[in-house]
Amino acid sequence: MERRSVMGSRTATSLGLVSRGSLTESAAASHLARTAANSSGQTAKTSEFSPNSTIVLVHGAWADGSCWSSVILPLERRGLRVICAPIPLTSLTNDTTALNWALDRTSGPVVLVGHAYAGAVITAARQDRVKSLIYIAALAPDESETVAKVFYRDPPHPEAPKLVPDPYGFIWMPDDGFRRAVAHKASADRTQIATAVQRPIAVECIQEAAPVPAWKSKPSWFLLAEEDRMINPKTQEFMAQRMGATIRRSAVDHSPMYSAPDLVVEVIVAAATKSLSS
Repeated sequence: MERRSVMGSRTATSLGLVSRGSLTESAAASHLARTAANSSGQTAKTSEFSPNSTIVLVHGAWADGSCWSSVILPLERRGLRVICAPIPLTSLTNDTTALNWALDRTSGPVVLVGHAYAGAVITAARQDRVKSLIYIAALAPDESETVAKVFYRDPPHPEAPKLVPDPYGFIWMPDDGFRRAVAHKASADRTQIATAVQRPIAVECIQEAAPVPAWKSKPSWFLLAEEDRMINPKTQEFMAQRMGATIRRSAVDHSPMYSAPDLVVEVIVAAATKSLSS
């Protein structure tokens, strides 16, 4: 009797394990089904853009790719691949070459986004896979114009910093320049970090004549910063109108990717929807 009782207990235990295992397998299968459904839904959501669609973000002077940190993930969540093109800030030619190297990392249609000085860099891009250009409070010289010519076209803001090259031909942003002009609407922490990590721009960048601009043959969008203290909003209006850009005007500062990243994302997605739709 005792032996049968033990055997019965083992059988019950075994059945219990089988039952729990079945439930576990069932739960796992259910989870996989939900995951597959979610994945299917995400695929459907991101199919609005052509395969391998890429947004290439180009930083301006005194910055690097990290200036786009609040913009990258929201764009990727919309199904867009995003890369930041690191440019050396040594000459317009060198910076355009560096942008082309970054474009070589992509394989599908591209939208270029340039902030400030980088507007001149994306203007020089000539690759066929570039479908449109987006200027974020940026400079857009015409053929034979220099960055300096368009930058100084209209009077500077009273808070604009005095920019003087160092003995090596590079221009650094003064310590209070980010707080007072470059990103005066950004948080104190943000401007403090930007000041610490800034990269100088060579004088040659702003003195080199620009080539035939891509905006003459490709659609363009322009986020016009109405409270910009670095590039006069009148200058931005002139350039945007001249290139026939789709203009989005907003009461933002010179660096809206810091102070208004949602707006920057909105402008980029609007352009991508027009340029990269599948």
